[in-house]
Amino acid sequence: MTSSSVAPVGLGEIGSFDHECDVLVVGFGAAGAAAAYEAAAAGADVIVLERASGAGGSSAQSGGELYLGGGTSVQKACGFEDTPEDMYAFLEAALGPHADTEKLRLYAEGSVEHFEWFVARGVEFKPTLFTGHAWMPFTDDGLMWLGEGAWPYNTLAKPAPRGHRPAAPGFAGNVLMRELEKAVTAAGAATHTDTVAANLVLDGDRVAGLVARKFGKPVTYRARKAVIVTTGGFVDNEEMLADHAPALLGLGKVSDGLDDGSGIRMASAIGAATRRMGVVEISMTALPALVARGMLVNGRGQRFVNEDVYPGIYSTHAILEEPGPYWGIIDEEGFEDIPPGDLWQVQPKYVTETLAELEESLGMLPGSLEHTVEVYNRHAENGEDPHFHKDARWLRPLKSPFAAVDPRDGFFGSGAGKGSGAAGFTLGGLHTTVDGEVLDVSGEHIPGLYAAGRASSGMHGEGYISGTSLGDGTFFGRRAGKAAAREE
Repeated sequence: MTSSSVAPVGLGEIGSFDHECDVLVVGFGAAGAAAAYEAAAAGADVIVLERASGAGGSSAQSGGELYLGGGTSVQKACGFEDTPEDMYAFLEAALGPHADTEKLRLYAEGSVEHFEWFVARGVEFKPTLFTGHAWMPFTDDGLMWLGEGAWPYNTLAKPAPRGHRPAAPGFAGNVLMRELEKAVTAAGAATHTDTVAANLVLDGDRVAGLVARKFGKPVTYRARKAVIVTTGGFVDNEEMLADHAPALLGLGKVSDGLDDGSGIRMASAIGAATRRMGVVEISMTALPALVARGMLVNGRGQRFVNEDVYPGIYSTHAILEEPGPYWGIIDEEGFEDIPPGDLWQVQPKYVTETLAELEESLGMLPGSLEHTVEVYNRHAENGEDPHFHKDARWLRPLKSPFAAVDPRDGFFGSGAGKGSGAAGFTLGGLHTTVDGEVLDVSGEHIPGLYAAGRASSGMHGEGYISGTSLGDGTFFGRRAGKAAAREE
């Protein structure tokens, strides 16, 4: 057995195990934390393996948004009425096409309870609303809009903001993980860090444990009830991207650098089925506050979306379907209207008095951008956007001087014109039931094996909204933990 092999090991090949437990959770991000907590709370003896030197993973490096709704206390405090039905209707469209409706229905109906679960674990949410349009706010507001009020979603369900954020400005994932880690420890689960899972152990057709490596040496674990895989996606595995999600090749990575698909590979080696491995989420550094006040155009100078949608929607659409490069176009009045906290140190790459000059600077065909702006302005005069239905809040005719912002320059000066201006992660993974049971290629549950988080295929179809990774991972991680603790 080589160090890179994910082939399973038979129970009889291991003389004695270094560690034993009821439930072994592999990966200590948000999904793993939720699974470990519930398994331990149900009375199971739980060990959590983490390949890094501490808990957190990609969850800790995230914005921390949790997509929750249906009438949470924060929504009510901010003056919004919401229902599980409206939440479901929005998510079915936004996470579609082909969202997993069974998982999605459970998630919407259980969302208020899930919110209260976080509160009970010590996560604080301020009862205040961020009213801007951003990837995430650099405020400690507890609620934000994530495209619910944009067309066409505002025609399908009553809009309500559902982006719940721990009380911290900017990247709040570390705050979330801090409280979840404390809860897992208090529930009695043990944590083994610097331990890399390598191979599942099989007792016949049942998963009975795992072989890992700690500082290069093998360590064996016996799981009397179940193993729960929460190792994340596979954006950091170039070979897997080439095989399943080549759209992400050459883009940046939204991860902690350890989303290498190892858990998916280990499970696949024993016949586990995967689902929607080609589905991805892409974020482009096209500033939401800027393009909403102006426009986002492709390399031909054409608009292709209502720019007030959730920015992941226009990012993924652009990279997968539109010719690049992409440009944020705005005028002086619109640029100066952006609140300083939402500007993220973005500066125009080109500023010209005329659109003809801007076209030349951007290498566009003469008249292409002029035509786009002329049509936009003509309708904006009447507060309308018949082509893409951007909300009237953002509509205003653009006038000289004009500016173009290059997403490849990044936020806070991070890109400097290099790279793609976009980064992404994977959404596909192991095929699981609503209780996290991993299914084989015949659709049968593999005894003793569960999964949650980005190692599994969750609620998502071909769409994404911020907060549905942390929300999905923890919600179904909890269900997996409870089910694993019941395993005979």
